[in-house]
Amino acid sequence: MAPSWWPIFESIDKAISGAPAGANATEAVASASTTATVEKDTPNTAPAAAEAPKKSAAAPAKDAPLTAPKADTPSPKAKNVEEVEDKIVPLRGPAKAVATNMEDSLTVPTATTVRAVPAKLLIENRAAINKYLARTRGGKISFTHIIGYAVIRALAAMPSMNVTYGHDEKGKPIAIHNGHVNFGLAIDLPRPDGTRSLVVPNIKGAETLSFLEFWEAYDDIVKRGRAGQLGLEDFTGTTVSLTNPGGIGTVHSVPRLSKGQAAIIGVGALEYPAEFRGVSDKIISQNAISKVITLTSTYDHRVIQGAGSGEFLKIVESYLLGAEGFYDEIFEAIRIPFKPLRWSRDNQVDPDIEVSKVARIQQLIHAYRVHGHLVAQTNPLGYHVLSHPDLELEKYGLSLWDLDRVWPTGGFGDKDALPLRTILERLNEAYAGTLAVEYMYNESPEVRQWFQDQLEHGYTKPCREELLRVLHKLVEAEAFENFLQTKYLGQKRFSLEGGESLIPLLDAIIDKAASKDMNGVAIGMAHRGRLNVLTNIAGKSYAQIFREFSGTAEPAHGNSSGDVKYHLGTEGTYTSDSGKQTQVYLAANPSHLEAVNTVLEGIVRAKQDVLNEQGVEGRPILPILIHGDAAFAGQGIVMETLQMANLRGYTTGGTVHIVVNNQIGFTTTPRTDAPQPTPPTLRV
Repeated sequence: MAPSWWPIFESIDKAISGAPAGANATEAVASASTTATVEKDTPNTAPAAAEAPKKSAAAPAKDAPLTAPKADTPSPKAKNVEEVEDKIVPLRGPAKAVATNMEDSLTVPTATTVRAVPAKLLIENRAAINKYLARTRGGKISFTHIIGYAVIRALAAMPSMNVTYGHDEKGKPIAIHNGHVNFGLAIDLPRPDGTRSLVVPNIKGAETLSFLEFWEAYDDIVKRGRAGQLGLEDFTGTTVSLTNPGGIGTVHSVPRLSKGQAAIIGVGALEYPAEFRGVSDKIISQNAISKVITLTSTYDHRVIQGAGSGEFLKIVESYLLGAEGFYDEIFEAIRIPFKPLRWSRDNQVDPDIEVSKVARIQQLIHAYRVHGHLVAQTNPLGYHVLSHPDLELEKYGLSLWDLDRVWPTGGFGDKDALPLRTILERLNEAYAGTLAVEYMYNESPEVRQWFQDQLEHGYTKPCREELLRVLHKLVEAEAFENFLQTKYLGQKRFSLEGGESLIPLLDAIIDKAASKDMNGVAIGMAHRGRLNVLTNIAGKSYAQIFREFSGTAEPAHGNSSGDVKYHLGTEGTYTSDSGKQTQVYLAANPSHLEAVNTVLEGIVRAKQDVLNEQGVEGRPILPILIHGDAAFAGQGIVMETLQMANLRGYTTGGTVHIVVNNQIGFTTTPRTDAPQPTPPTLRV
């Protein structure tokens, strides 16, 4: 007999020794034996039980009997617990409906298919989308948005997973091939008292929606669910549901399938495999270890088979890995103007026969400096996906697995080493954002280095005061144009509408000139926007402008007849935020749009020469020329002026050229007024 049984039989002996003979002794043995788990077919058990009465008879009377505590006798600890009545709450409304549905679901024979999906590409592309949205129009995409859309796409590609079980009018079983995917969303609704409720409304005809439409419908139904505004029609006709317990950390789930549905898809938490959760981030990135997401498909086994469910999850995985342009479709639907990342296996470079990845990253940095302006998002109208083959990671043998690895940079951004993710973020912010910068054609290394020092240190969001100043200038420009349009309807005014950002841009340039103690700024421009610049930049009063519109203005010079208001110039004083002042001169301009170019450069050079004779060093007057997009590209005087920029007798030390591209070249469409990549680009 094994030693582990000895304490058991000792307790039996003591119980028997204190029990009455005969039947009561037998009952004691039976009672004690029920407290232990006895191996079957143990030969020593029967003899021990047979010998028990003999030992009982020989036992001394002084041995106290060992008896089990009575059931109605509370333990010492239990005596101190205050009795509380159980609370019974009748199930009503949604809670009762959920209970009924769960009971009905017990009649549905189900099976479940499970698939683990690498989530690296899903994570990276979602992050790229949300970063762009945060910098532009706002909004946020969740993982469930993308996964739900992948499930819908897979259901459209495999309609056999959208089949439900039913009965015909004679009660015979039938398979119903549903014409639409009515996509149910399990919404968890926490209550103030700590309880939770579950509702599963659906999006009708989900397979007909674009990603943008699905995103909007999803958010709308969740919002109405949490506000208690769902109607009966939102719950009827669900064919396939999605539940996401991964949102609260659940890794794996086998949900109940409601009666009348084809399948319910469960989404687990995004986690690294358990064996890698204690590994450092460096090892994670070096070994290309991805987080995974577990998907389950619980289906009605009467009409859907396991092989079909497994194939369905395989299709969902392929979409989440970018098959059939899945992410391209999402990016296009929400108007993201760049391409998504692509799925690929991690690749290692053989340094003996291939250029190392460090050298390839240097090639990528140079490519952004040369070609980045071609993919800059400078056109706020319309939608175009901007790309260039020399800016794609795949060309350099790089992939999404290299993003979190740290690489030598050769001094890029004043750092010796950076993760590829940070390098790409800085390159995109510097060259492929909303600012297009082209400078690598310059033959001066000092000039090129200056641009790199200014651009390649990452984006810094302007402070609140700067943002408010820009907003204030935009409001001034917009309000001025709206007033003229309303008050002087039908009068020619060459509105700045579409180019209002010119006013905060000029404000920033002149503010910088004043803070650098420049003596003045001289501006030459065509008609469009001139009235706005006169009032909001050069200091001409609103009263003067309104008198010119009303025909009550006095001639500028004695007997002169004057000129139309959008040809006139002015002079004024600009005061910067720091309190410094500088003179602002706006040259008059005839009808020939770009004729003012050479005239203004001559005026500036003359002013500079006078100041130099008075002892002022350098080039103390800053010339600014404002062009229209069509005129800049189409009028020869522009090139003639540029060709004279470095001649000793004509140079002014540099001119700021601003091209206002409102995509209306007077009578020219955008396609024909600027065939070059950007309006300021001259091809000679």
